[in-house]
Amino acid sequence: MKKILLALSVVSLFAAKAHSQGCVAIRSTGGICSMTDHPDSTMSSEGSWVFNANNRYFKSFRHFRGSEEQKERLEANTEVINHQYALDLSLMRVFNNRWSAMIDIPVLANGRSSLYEHGGKERHKMHSFGLGDIRFAVYRWLLNPEKSRNFNAQLGLGLKLPTGDFDYQDYYYNVGVDGAKELRTVDQSIQLGDGGTGISAELNLFANVAKNTGVYGNFYYLSNPRGHNGVKTFRSSSYEAIMSVPDQYMARAGVNYAVGKLIASAGARLEGIPVYDLIGGSGAFRRPGYIWSVEPGLTYQFGRMNVYAAVPAALYRKRTQSVPDKERTEASPTKTRVNGDAAFADYSVNIGVSFKL
Repeated sequence: MKKILLALSVVSLFAAKAHSQGCVAIRSTGGICSMTDHPDSTMSSEGSWVFNANNRYFKSFRHFRGSEEQKERLEANTEVINHQYALDLSLMRVFNNRWSAMIDIPVLANGRSSLYEHGGKERHKMHSFGLGDIRFAVYRWLLNPEKSRNFNAQLGLGLKLPTGDFDYQDYYYNVGVDGAKELRTVDQSIQLGDGGTGISAELNLFANVAKNTGVYGNFYYLSNPRGHNGVKTFRSSSYEAIMSVPDQYMARAGVNYAVGKLIASAGARLEGIPVYDLIGGSGAFRRPGYIWSVEPGLTYQFGRMNVYAAVPAALYRKRTQSVPDKERTEASPTKTRVNGDAAFADYSVNIGVSFKL
């Protein structure tokens, strides 16, 4: 039974990891899920510290408008290519078998290659590197872990700070006088932060259903009340002149199976940017959309340390219609539907390690 409880906790280490899915700018949600504070888990106990380092990389290049892929972009070599890497360093304090707290510090390194941003004739690259938005969170198990060992639910409430640079700049080529390069704000998808102070809410669930087998669920929502951050996008449309500060969400569920010290998991993952925020304005420029993925994973545990890997692979991708898209549609004399596009990745690679200090 302890193996399953630990399996559930370890697999959930990357539950709250969400990063930009290409042009749909899903920021790092940060931090390990504190399922590791279950009293039957060897990873944590009352008064302990748990450290986690999660690495995530992906390449986005497939463009979607709505749910339809624009395959012609690849054929014409006009696609935008984003290479994005994130290192999340998380530290959790387990106070007792009900309460824990976490801080997550993301470090991001991004590269973006495109034609249209550089005069349309030559492909050039832009980069961003640095600290992302730091998040703090507090967690509590709803049921007494001493009495409920086969099922429990955990709530989390957090605060996301605008510590990441949301006006990072690099050079655009062939845009100045006589084709000169200019220092401008990079695209929203590779900005290090969104410029808003956000409130995060989480729900984490587990249940033991058979010997060495369990199920899990993780649900996360980040509310960003700030409507926009005042940063210019350098886009041609007046509807999209300023960057939005959007909400974001993530949900995942699946099954774990333990064989000795090896834990295998398989599940589904949904993450995205909504069209409308729960609080505050939803205008200005954003690329709302979502991606459904199948998420296989492996975890190996030994002593005070766990090593894990997961590769979410895309099943369905959709770039939804933003508020500016809707406004432009209504402003059109023929009410022609406007729906911007976004580039998505085929898969992402997550590799990490956690250990009790």
